[in-house]
Amino acid sequence: MFYLLIASLIVAGCGLMVFLWSLRTGQYDDMDGAANRILFDDAPPPVKPL
Repeated sequence: MFYLLIASLIVAGCGLMVFLWSLRTGQYDDMDGAANRILFDDAPPPVKPL
């Protein structure tokens, strides 16, 4: 039982560290950008004159 407690605390600590790292690196800064980007097509390529 003691080993399970230690293992769960280690796993929870690793999860917290990964979450804090993702906050510091800006992973959650633009929450709407990807959602809007999927709705709109890219600009069409320019047409070359013949």
